[in-house]
Amino acid sequence: GAEGSTLMSYFSKNQIQALKPKVTFSTLRDLQCPVLQSNELQGKPEESCSTEELFEWLGAVLNQVSLDNKSSSFLSTYCCPQPNTMVEKAFLCTITGFIIPEKIIQLLEQLCCYFGEPKLAYWLTLTVHGFADSPVSWRESEHGFHKGGENLYNFVIFRNLDYWLQMAVGTNDDCPP
Repeated sequence: GAEGSTLMSYFSKNQIQALKPKVTFSTLRDLQCPVLQSNELQGKPEESCSTEELFEWLGAVLNQVSLDNKSSSFLSTYCCPQPNTMVEKAFLCTITGFIIPEKIIQLLEQLCCYFGEPKLAYWLTLTVHGFADSPVSWRESEHGFHKGGENLYNFVIFRNLDYWLQMAVGTNDDCPP
């Protein structure tokens, strides 16, 4: 409508432009992945990993941390939690930019469709990171972006379409209801 054209003229007059999200694809080869069971949130020794172990492992993978547990010029090491399995190929898609909630729901629905055909994967994941200074808050608390700005959630979707929802917020933030 008229408001849209006025808004667009404001943006063009002030040299503001819309940016499309940046999409990158990569294939991870010979990746050790935790063994997960959808009904075992705490994990079981020698059978499956817990939600916390998965979340930590996923952070390492997304940040391209070496998982070989070999020390070099740094003080700490990391390895995939036990039990784990070697995956020949894992696909990683990263979308960077402002993405509206409807698009995230659409991505989640498409990921669920992945299991519609027989696949080898037992689970897949969708992680959404908010901007550190985003105005996200829960209940009456102000978002504590001055203390770290953590606000993310992660869906782990299993072959049987069960799922885990993991959420992380900063130390000064309330957890969502």
